[in-house]
Amino acid sequence: MIRRVLPHGMGRGLLTRRPGTRRGGFSLDWDGKVSEIKKKIKSILPGRSCDLLQDTSHLPPEHSDVVIVGGGVLGLSVAYWLKKLESRRGAIRVLVVERDHTYSQASTGLSVGGICQQFSLPENIQLSLFSASFLRNINYLAVVDAPPLDLRFNPSGYLLLASEKDAAAMESNVKVQRQEGAKVSLMSPDQLRNKFPWINTEGVALASYGMEDEGWFDPWCLLQGLRRKVQSLGVLFCQGEVTRFVSSSQRMLTTDDKAVVLKRIHEVHVKMDRSLEYQPVECAIVINAAGAWSAQIAALAGVGEGPPGTLQGTKLPVEPRKRYVYVWHCPQGPGLETPLVADTSGAYFRREGLGSNYLGGRSPTEEEPDPANLEVDHDFFQDKVWPHLALRVPAFETLKVQSAWAGYYDYNTFDQNGVVGPHPLVVNMYFATGFSGHGLQQAPGIGRAVAEMVLKGRFQTIDLSPFLFTRFYLGEKIQENNII
Repeated sequence: MIRRVLPHGMGRGLLTRRPGTRRGGFSLDWDGKVSEIKKKIKSILPGRSCDLLQDTSHLPPEHSDVVIVGGGVLGLSVAYWLKKLESRRGAIRVLVVERDHTYSQASTGLSVGGICQQFSLPENIQLSLFSASFLRNINYLAVVDAPPLDLRFNPSGYLLLASEKDAAAMESNVKVQRQEGAKVSLMSPDQLRNKFPWINTEGVALASYGMEDEGWFDPWCLLQGLRRKVQSLGVLFCQGEVTRFVSSSQRMLTTDDKAVVLKRIHEVHVKMDRSLEYQPVECAIVINAAGAWSAQIAALAGVGEGPPGTLQGTKLPVEPRKRYVYVWHCPQGPGLETPLVADTSGAYFRREGLGSNYLGGRSPTEEEPDPANLEVDHDFFQDKVWPHLALRVPAFETLKVQSAWAGYYDYNTFDQNGVVGPHPLVVNMYFATGFSGHGLQQAPGIGRAVAEMVLKGRFQTIDLSPFLFTRFYLGEKIQENNII
């Protein structure tokens, strides 16, 4: 796939050239040479520190086979699978560019960390089943001499509630989930009350309960575990912001004699953190895993620049959507075996730790909050969340909010599903974005799918063809109905 799509950019010479070489003619260990020169200067001028050569350790390399834009869990998962599936160790040089090394606004760290298989689409169910297996065997991410990972997985499941209006759709969804191998049971209101006596079943016609491989885990631990592992596999990191792509264009005719322009990115410009300087990085493949800001990265590459209604004019329909998460205390609340509950109103909650604390929220049903900042609207909880919580769990009438935060969904406005695989016209840009709130739990499967497409030219483990970019131009929605 790589040679066919990128005959001039990613042939054998690029994949086998040693780090530090520019055109394949010789190998230059630059860091080693700098160290050697400094030692010689110090030997000539004893007692004096050597500041004659500028430190470039903070800069990205001058070339990388693959540049991944976005160092969250999706970008790291792609990096992990590229290195795991490469033909031999060190065959592919991978650079991850992340503008915020603290991850203070990253969707990963601000997530509630849920994982479930109760989706309406087979592809989403398969992705979450794959991730559940990956997380059960988290020793995949073990690093020699490093402490073992503890994801703090809580297998309490998901409990989804449906009104009379949505009961038939829930039954249909559970049928698909079971066909794909998920362990999900349907519960009547009486069964619901018997198993969870703290719940008020008013307005509930049916419930679905995940009995295996569902619950929640520590997203920060997964992020740090992936980052540590890919570094041990030789992945490079750079703190900076991608500001420009240098590409070439080629005009071609389609089978029906329509002209299209194919683009190939040759160089990524990375603006260094807190600096006006930038570093150009030659590359063969770009992975757009920039989350809520992935549409901006796509636009830099010329995606969506053509006339409206054409493939060239089709934009990446992903935008940041702000979501609030509230933490409250309620000593009389549901016990330790409480699942993550998604109410008929869209409100949700789960336990947080062992001290009668809970967290939850609700997606807005009216006006979307301003995504320009991560300020929390506390009135939203009082007016739009708490009344539904107190109705469903009477004990929550006396809850006390302790804290709150806001995070971003990389929200796909077209059909709330992910975008995976290559762009049809910017032939060496691949997407891993737009999952609208379920990207964290599906990251292991998504990363493998993108790596398979890059290295093998097709999806192998899970067929994610419905998630390709071309559906936006064709108007083929694959609507996911179970977005919390």
